Amino acid sequence: MQIVTIWLFALVLTVWASLGAERHQALAWYGAILAGSIALVTVIHLIKASPSGIVKELVYVAGGTYLILGAASIWLLLIRA
Repeated sequence: MQIVTIWLFALVLTVWASLGAERHQALAWYGAILAGSIALVTVIHLIKASPSGIVKELVYVAGGTYLILGAASIWLLLIRA
């Protein structure tokens, strides 16, 4: 459940950055969104003090966020020129 929540958080931030910033600024925000989503998984596991499943969750969150940001980058560079 927390993976989907982080994906939704990344999606909302990606839409916000894509629509509210210039193209080159939005691309810079994408890096911050990816780093923040990965850091959020790590912080959650540090708070829980449980290392079980951290690698799986890191891979899922990073992969899903890459897909979200990849689709947004294509839209940003090809359609919103």
